[in-house]
Amino acid sequence: MHGQLPDQKASEIRLTDDERQSCEIWTRVMGYHRPITEFNPGKKSEAAERVAFKEPNLGSPAAS
Repeated sequence: MHGQLPDQKASEIRLTDDERQSCEIWTRVMGYHRPITEFNPGKKSEAAERVAFKEPNLGSPAAS
C-alpha cells in the first residue's frame, strides 16, 4: 500500500512531497511546442497572464 495509510480507502491515496513528480507544462509557440520552463522572464510573465478561451454554450442547433 505505497503512499496509503492502513485506515484509508483506495480512493484516498495521499502522497508525500517526496513521492510527488513535478508537472511540466508545454505550450504552442509560433507553430511548435515548447515547455514554459524554457521561456525567458518576459515570456513567462506573458504566459502567466494568459486566459483560457471558453466558448459560450449556444444550445442545440435550430431545426431547419
